[in-house]
Amino acid sequence: QVQLVESGGGLVQPGGSLRLSCAASGFIMSNYYMTWVRQAPGKGLEWVSGINQNGDPKYYHDSVQGRFTISRDNVKKIVYLQMNDLKPEDTAVYRCARYKWSGATLTTRPVFRESDYAYWGQGTQVTVSA
Repeated sequence: QVQLVESGGGLVQPGGSLRLSCAASGFIMSNYYMTWVRQAPGKGLEWVSGINQNGDPKYYHDSVQGRFTISRDNVKKIVYLQMNDLKPEDTAVYRCARYKWSGATLTTRPVFRESDYAYWGQGTQVTVSA
C-alpha cells in the first residue's frame, strides 16, 4: 500500500533552516513527479515545490524561490525539502504528494490542482517564530 511519511518539522527562529523528508513506500518512486504543499492555519493548500522523476526540472513557488531546495533520492525513496532563511509566513503543515500518472514529466511549472495527486502524506508542522 502506498505511504508517504513526512518528518523534519519543528520550531525554528526567523532566518533559520530545516530539512524536511518525505519517505515513500508501496510504489516505485522513481516513476513519479513528487511535490510539496503547505497549509497555514485557516488557509487552503498552497503548492510549494515539485520535482521530476530524475531530479530535473524542479519548480518553486515564487515565495520560496531562492530559499527552498527540493531534491530526491530514488534509491532511498525519499524526497527532501531544504528550507533556508525561514520566515514567519512559512509557518504551516507541510505535506508531500505523489502525482497520479506514472512516467509523466512536467516540462513547465505546473498549475497546482489537488486532483492531480493520488496520494498524500499526513504532514509535518513547521513553525517559524522568535
